[in-house]
Amino acid sequence: MITKEENELLCRVENGAPMGGLMKQHWVPICLSEEVAEADGDPVHARILGENLVVFRDSDGQIGVLDEACPHRGPSLVYGRNEEGGLRCLYHGWKFDVHGNVMEMVSEPASSGFTDKVKHKAYPAKEWAGMIWAWMGDEDKVVEFIPPRWAPTADTRVSIAKAILPVNWAQVLEGAIDSAHSSSLHSSDMVPARVHGAEANDKNWLRPSTDKAPRLQVQKDGYGFRYAAIRRPIFDAQSHDYVRTTVFVAPWTVLIPPNNLYNVANVNVPMDDENMVFYFIGWGHPSQTPETATWRKFLHLSVGPDLDERYRLLRNHENRFGQDRQAMKAGNFTGIKGIPNQDMAMWLTMGRLVDRTRDRLGASDLAVVEFRKQMIAAVNDVANGKAAIGTGENAVPNTVNAFQRVIPKEQDWRTYPALPVWTGNEIQAGTDDNYTVKG
Repeated sequence: MITKEENELLCRVENGAPMGGLMKQHWVPICLSEEVAEADGDPVHARILGENLVVFRDSDGQIGVLDEACPHRGPSLVYGRNEEGGLRCLYHGWKFDVHGNVMEMVSEPASSGFTDKVKHKAYPAKEWAGMIWAWMGDEDKVVEFIPPRWAPTADTRVSIAKAILPVNWAQVLEGAIDSAHSSSLHSSDMVPARVHGAEANDKNWLRPSTDKAPRLQVQKDGYGFRYAAIRRPIFDAQSHDYVRTTVFVAPWTVLIPPNNLYNVANVNVPMDDENMVFYFIGWGHPSQTPETATWRKFLHLSVGPDLDERYRLLRNHENRFGQDRQAMKAGNFTGIKGIPNQDMAMWLTMGRLVDRTRDRLGASDLAVVEFRKQMIAAVNDVANGKAAIGTGENAVPNTVNAFQRVIPKEQDWRTYPALPVWTGNEIQAGTDDNYTVKG
């Protein structure tokens, strides 16, 4: 049972909260590259870990991630002019480059030397895999950016759907690592079939089991943990198990069991204590990973029909997430279109910050319990002067991947060769030797 104090420690990230401090020891996803695709284009607002930021691409294509408030008198730089190598505040014309240097102060006498006395808050930025990242920790402790496990190389295709959710980050991440719910909540989209592993088509993800009560086993590590959800397969049930392994990479990434064509992940970044940014990612070989528009259409997370221009949900608790009761009577389990939308209906109806002291957890919640224990312990470790989870020598190795497969009962899933899906040769990640792994 988690206490109220532990729940606060786990969930809260702003105003100097310990969890926010831990997260700032990692490179933080700020927004999508597509939001600032144009040089001298529109600046973008981002709220991350309780801080309001402005993101822009300058005339040379460099990315700036700055404090949103102008250091002069505090108005928003999101309304500023992005021009000739810098961002100019509308109020008095102060102009800043991507490093926070003051380029011009048109409201001040040139002889004052004031431009040399002011430096605006700017964060080191990196663009990788369709995302803008920033180092929000101490300026003198910037660490090298390491590509995430879901984008190991520059030639990896990465397709990302984004949604802004009015809910705490931790309950979303707990949903992502909860394998047991997929057999119920997603049963009309993850359809039982006589296949050897998960397979994908343009409508469904197929899986070789009807078992809704998996046995869970956890393997802990310095980067987080991975766990197996072990189910009874449709065929060879006496000699084989259907195993789905999920990887939690602290502090906010989940590597989800892949299908036969591409790999899947999600990233869950807190905006503040009660809002977060959800990224759902398909990644792999360019020849068989859906491109971005196709991916978003499959998930029902496209700007226009599903999201507004700021990636906020058009389907929500007020309109019952577009739930179709007639479709439910006809056999659809939830009546809600899109795997992530089914999850969101559950996460958001819990409330903005769920009271975990009321939970009644069972055997299928083993991964959720481990996440809570591990992240609370990680916060306490940082408070005691230890390195943050998943950093330094405890960074996730490039050998760690999720997998799902029907395997012999005598095969230990912990030693199974979990390789990423890359070419079209393998039936499931890690089953063949005739392909090259990138990363």
